[in-house]
Amino acid sequence: MEVGLGSSSRFVEQEIDVRSPLVTDGASREAVRFHYDIGNEFYALWLDRSMTYSAALWGDAVELDEAQRNKLEFHIDWVGARSASRVLDVGCGWGSLAQRLVQEGQTKGVTALTLSEQQARYVRHLELPGVEVRVESWEEHKPTHNYDAVFCIGAMEHFVSPLMSSEDRVRKYRRFFASCAEWLKPGGCLSLQTSAYGNGSFVSGAIASIFPESDLPRLEQLISAADHRLEIVEVRNDRHDYVLTCRSWLDRLTRRREEAIVQIGEETTRHYEAFLSAAARGFESGVFSLLRMKFQRRTK
Repeated sequence: MEVGLGSSSRFVEQEIDVRSPLVTDGASREAVRFHYDIGNEFYALWLDRSMTYSAALWGDAVELDEAQRNKLEFHIDWVGARSASRVLDVGCGWGSLAQRLVQEGQTKGVTALTLSEQQARYVRHLELPGVEVRVESWEEHKPTHNYDAVFCIGAMEHFVSPLMSSEDRVRKYRRFFASCAEWLKPGGCLSLQTSAYGNGSFVSGAIASIFPESDLPRLEQLISAADHRLEIVEVRNDRHDYVLTCRSWLDRLTRRREEAIVQIGEETTRHYEAFLSAAARGFESGVFSLLRMKFQRRTK
């Protein structure tokens, strides 16, 4: 079936001042929509066919579509969700994980959370059996049942803002892990993928202008926050996967630059080009890391 991508919106129409983030408890709903509701057609120009907007897992893959499929399969298998009864996807994006779960696996029910109206509309148009899309944050989520698995892929970057202290950030992450522990069945797992700060310092106005009111975690903050809430089973730093992904996105955007300008204007297109280039350099230098972490709710 054909999927309506929704209309684009220009940066100039947004009521977000990207120069001075005032939110002190993570990205506001408006800030999230400032980024993700710029227009589904624009993202379709340079993302892969599944519209997956997070680092791929390359391995031997040559094409972006294959690398993104590898990533989705990895997360699903990592937490044993292929035959799960109920799964939660925090920050579902355009629904690629939910689609993979219900079409390729045997997952019976997926609850998908997003704060983007355009993403929610897109996923609903896919008419995926057993997938419920909710426009709500994880902090608002009140499930009526426990989940076999929880996924959080590329959403944690919006949980805190640059103005928050390290202590406040840990408290915020602790609330998230405590919620996951409450939502999961005993023995159930959380699969987390997030960009994070690595070594050194890296300040890029290009990145800040694209993601207002958002900031990255540090590994030690996540370890501290998960303590006594979820068991850390495995940690990977796959930053080179994000180097390849950002370069692939930038190449695809460059090749379709004229179409992007029609969608969002030349200035905003330049912002995205600068953002993808700066992100690739940050991951390549090790200033940014790509954390893939598996957590489990203990059975006792």
